[in-house]
Amino acid sequence: MKNLFLQTFGCQMNQYDSERIARVMGRMGYAVTDCVENADLILLNTCSVRDKAEQKVYSALGRLKEIKEQRAGVIIGVGGCVAQQEGEALLKRVPHLDLVFGTHNIHKLPEIVEQVQTLENRPVETAFYRDPSYMEDPEGTTEVQGSKAFVTIMQGCNKVCSFCIVPHVRGREVSRPSEKILREVKALADRGVVEVMLLGQNVNSYGKMTPGELSFAELLGRVNAIDGIERIRFTTSHPQDLSPDLIEVFAELDKLCQHLHLPVQSGSDGVLARMRRGYTRADYLDRIERLRARRPEVALSTDIIVGFPGETDDEFGATLELLEQVGYDEIYSFTYSPRPQTVSAKLYDDDIPDDTKRDRLSRVQSLQREISLRKNRERIGGIEEILVEGRSKLKNGQIMGRTRSNRIVNLFGPESLTGALVAARITGATATSLIGELAQAVTASDLHPEGESA
Repeated sequence: MKNLFLQTFGCQMNQYDSERIARVMGRMGYAVTDCVENADLILLNTCSVRDKAEQKVYSALGRLKEIKEQRAGVIIGVGGCVAQQEGEALLKRVPHLDLVFGTHNIHKLPEIVEQVQTLENRPVETAFYRDPSYMEDPEGTTEVQGSKAFVTIMQGCNKVCSFCIVPHVRGREVSRPSEKILREVKALADRGVVEVMLLGQNVNSYGKMTPGELSFAELLGRVNAIDGIERIRFTTSHPQDLSPDLIEVFAELDKLCQHLHLPVQSGSDGVLARMRRGYTRADYLDRIERLRARRPEVALSTDIIVGFPGETDDEFGATLELLEQVGYDEIYSFTYSPRPQTVSAKLYDDDIPDDTKRDRLSRVQSLQREISLRKNRERIGGIEEILVEGRSKLKNGQIMGRTRSNRIVNLFGPESLTGALVAARITGATATSLIGELAQAVTASDLHPEGESA
C-alpha cells in the first residue's frame, strides 16, 4: 500500500473532487494519509476563484520543495482550477512539480501518475470534455463515510459574469444523466446516507443543454422520492435561473431543506451591470419575495464582492442597504481581485485602493454579524431538528450538527449520535452558531416544523 497526501483548497465542489481523487487512486493501491512526510504521492486540489486562494497554492508548493529534495521518489501533482488555468506554465514556475491535471481529468489520474513513474515524463492534462462520462466513477465504487454525501449533477457555467474565472477553468455547462444521478443517490441511501448535497457551478440550469433531460426542479422531485434520504441540499444557484418551478418545489418537497444560497454579489444596479450578472436589484428582490411567499421560514445566504472596479461610495452603500433589506442568515464576503482571462480584468482598471476595499469589507462583515446574531437569537426557545456531524470544532466536549436551515448547533451529547437526526432545544446563540441541549432522538417526520416551540 502506498500513501497519498491530498490537500484541498476552496469550495464544496473541490471537496467532492478530492473524494473522487481518493477513490480513483485508492483503486491503484493508494491510501490517504495525514502525514505529508510519509507520502509517496502528494496532490494539491486547487482553487483560483480569488487571488488569495491561488497564492495559497504557490505557498504550499514552495513548502513541498524540501520534501522533494529529501525524497527523490515522491511524486507531486497539482489539480483543480489553478492547474486548469496555468497548465504547462506551472511546470516552468515550479521545477519540482511532476504533473498537472485539470478539472475534467480526475478519471485519467492513474495513467498520468503512471507516466511519471514509468516514462519519467512531466505530463499535463487539461482537456475539456462534452461527454459527461468523465464525471462518473465505476458503479459500485462510491465509498460512504458518515450520513452526508456530495453528488455532482453538473459542471461548468454558461454565464458571462465579467469577474468570474469559472467558465475558463470548469468549462461550459455539462449535465450528468439524471438516471445515473438517481442511481447514485439510491446507492448512497442504501448505505446509510440521509442527507445529499447536489453540486454544480450553476445547478439551477441543470439539464438545459441536454434535450429531453429533466429540469432541476424535476430532478429534485425524483430525489425527494428516494426512500432513506431525509434531507436534500444544493449549491450553487444563479439568481437569473431561479425559476417559478424551482421556487415552487421549496413549498412542495418535504425533504428539501429550507436554505438557499443565492449569490447577489452587489446591491448596486451599476455594479451588477458591470459585473454582467443579468439581473437588477429589483429582479433579485422579486425572486426573494416570491420564494418567501412560498416558504416563509427559508434561510438565505449569499456572496458579496466589495471594491469592484468603479464602485462608488453610493454603490457600496446600496450593498449595505440590501443586506438590511433581505436579512441574510449568512454571507461570504470578499474584496475584488482581478482574475486572469476574465472580462473585468481586461476592460477595467482595478481602481479601488486596497485600504478602501478592506474598510468596505469590514463594514459589510460587521453589519452581517449584527444581522446574524439578531436572527439566531430569534431561534432561542424553539425546537430544531439537527443532523449530528460529530465533535464540535469548539473542542469543549460538545458535539455539533446542522439544522434544516443550515445553522450550526453545538450541544452536549454522546459522540455515538453522529449521523443521527435529533431534536435540540435552542438555549443560546452567537452570530455564527446556536447553542442547544439534547431533547430526544427523532426521525424527520416526528419533529415539529423547524423553529416551532414544542
